[in-house]
Amino acid sequence: NADVSGRRRRVHGMLKLYYGLNEEGKAAEESESLDPCDINGPHFDPELYLNKLRRECSLAELMDQETCMVKQIRSLDSDMQTLVYENYNKFISATDTIRKMKNDFKKMEDEMDCLSANMAAITEFSASISGTLQDQHTQITKLSGVHTLLRKLQFLFELPARLNKCLELQAYAQAVSSHRRARCVLQQYSHLPSFKGIQDDCHAIMDKLAQELRQKFRDGGSSAKDLSECVELLLQLDEPAEELCDKFLSHARSRLESDLQGLEAEIRPYPSAAKDASAQLVSKNIPQMANCKLHAFVDNLAARYFSLVERRIQEEKSVGDNSLLVRALDRFHRRLQAVAKLLPGSAVPNKGTEIVIRAATERVKQYLSALQSFYMDSLTDVRQALATPRLSVAGLLSSLSASILNQIKSVLASVHLFTAKDITFSNKPYFKGEFCSQGVRESLVVSFIKFVCQSSRHFCESAGDKGGSTPPALLLLLSRLCLDYETSTISYILTLTDEQFLDQHHSPVTPVTTLCAEAKEAAQKLLNHYVKVQGLIISQMLRKSVETRDWVNTIEPRNVRAVMKRVVEDTTSIDVQVGLLYEEGVRKAHSSDSSKRTFSVYSSSRQQARYAASYTPSAPMDTNLLSNIHKLFSERIDIFSSVEFNKVSVMTGIIKISLKTFLECVRLRTFGRYGLQQIQVDCHYLQMYLWRFVSDENLVHFLLDEIVGSSAHRCLDPAPMEQSVIEVICERG
Repeated sequence: NADVSGRRRRVHGMLKLYYGLNEEGKAAEESESLDPCDINGPHFDPELYLNKLRRECSLAELMDQETCMVKQIRSLDSDMQTLVYENYNKFISATDTIRKMKNDFKKMEDEMDCLSANMAAITEFSASISGTLQDQHTQITKLSGVHTLLRKLQFLFELPARLNKCLELQAYAQAVSSHRRARCVLQQYSHLPSFKGIQDDCHAIMDKLAQELRQKFRDGGSSAKDLSECVELLLQLDEPAEELCDKFLSHARSRLESDLQGLEAEIRPYPSAAKDASAQLVSKNIPQMANCKLHAFVDNLAARYFSLVERRIQEEKSVGDNSLLVRALDRFHRRLQAVAKLLPGSAVPNKGTEIVIRAATERVKQYLSALQSFYMDSLTDVRQALATPRLSVAGLLSSLSASILNQIKSVLASVHLFTAKDITFSNKPYFKGEFCSQGVRESLVVSFIKFVCQSSRHFCESAGDKGGSTPPALLLLLSRLCLDYETSTISYILTLTDEQFLDQHHSPVTPVTTLCAEAKEAAQKLLNHYVKVQGLIISQMLRKSVETRDWVNTIEPRNVRAVMKRVVEDTTSIDVQVGLLYEEGVRKAHSSDSSKRTFSVYSSSRQQARYAASYTPSAPMDTNLLSNIHKLFSERIDIFSSVEFNKVSVMTGIIKISLKTFLECVRLRTFGRYGLQQIQVDCHYLQMYLWRFVSDENLVHFLLDEIVGSSAHRCLDPAPMEQSVIEVICERG
């Protein structure tokens, strides 16, 4: 590429040199070189140049110079040949163009000569015609004026017959138009007998026409269009405008009264008579008095009509298809805008817009109520489904969450119709601002989210040991629902709402963090209540099993009591249920013999003091003292503490409540030898299974140890069972 561009520059340079042009394209001033040895100068002398080379250069240099010169000659020949080839087509094309231009110019010259000759002939012919008609021009003009005058006179003489014909055909508008055209002329020449007669005949006919128009105006069956035409014609006949205004409004009122009475039973589209009345009277340049009457007339009827419209809108309770209501309100608003154009300054359009705003606000309230009803109905369905074993809690949660979210999206789509671009009232400031931020976002979406949290918390306020009639599984499901709302759903719903409704408006709204905190609080309260309810259910079984048994006279234990097996089964079922909705959680490291741990009748020093070789009456006091000292250094167990959002924490809370109830019931009973041994067997069985559900197995061991120790403390004959026998019974059971 570089070689090609350099070659082109050399060719262009040679052309400039050939034509004697400088860099600006102008003829360069000749700067002649006088040196005869300058091979590029005009005074170059070959003989002198060769002699100089022979004198100054060696043989080798002469040969090199010859070789270089031969190369330059060949290069120049090649460049000149290329230059000729490149410009040959251009030269040929330029030659053809010049030849064609010569032919075209020749033809154009011939046409111009012909045109010039024709123009000269036309000019001569026109001058000849003008000279011939010069004498008759004045006479023709005069005859034309006389003809026009005769046509006018003919129209005047035929006017009475024309008016009578129009009267017969009821072409009142044409009759009035014809009379208005001739009225000024007849008035001007009324002093002439012939014109006076025509004028009197026309007046008589027009009086009759006016009488018929008045009669038609008074008839009750005339349409609004006919009445408007009558008013216009009577005004052209110089009838009093005030009288016409009163009569027309009175007639329109009587017609609208019947329409309004019909609307009492069934709302119909806005009566067109009032609109037509406004159009006709405002279109005329009538006095201010008539305009004031028209305003009062329209305001009075509009107030009654608006009252009926609002009553009809209030009856629209169905939220199935919101497009029908929006289209009806849009049509209502469009017609009111027409009234605004016809009656500038009227309060009717603003009052109509207020009705639309109230209807939209009421619609938002209806959708909120519908969402709330849908949510409560969905919870009822969930409660019924929880009684069906084949449906899992996780599936019900997924279905409930998806149905609620889809319902919210459907409601937002329906409400969004109020702000559609093709709706006339959507460009009002209210629908661009307050309706979107306070109406849809706050009053609808935020209120519904708060309703979900509040209604969920109400399930925690039921009384009774078993938590009232609320199924525990429903509490667990709602806690997870609220937690999901806190983590993602609330943010998604509000983002969706803001994208659709808050593009340009930025008024203060409830932040996402506030709603998320409320949802998390509801989730925590529900989960705590679930733990309490499930713990109380198991506690109720344990309490009845302790209170309904005679522990003093019971037989020697041979099996684990059935209630303990039921406790383990229910705990396992709860563990599975919670695991479907919550993650596992963190456990402390378990010892290798967690299921084999034994329970002494007395822990540590209490056992040694009780069974000391030298038993004294003061031993029980020492035992109580040592037991209390041991409890001081034990970690305090908070039974009803708040749980975390994981399975291990939930199960730990339930087991703590159950075992604490078991302990308190044992403290109220008196035991015999075999009663104590039965408690040992039951506690060992519970230890075998319950340790795996809690975060710290030491907690279960501590509570069970307290139960066995409390039983021994209240035993009349404390003779504990051998540990090997306990293990055999529990493994067999």
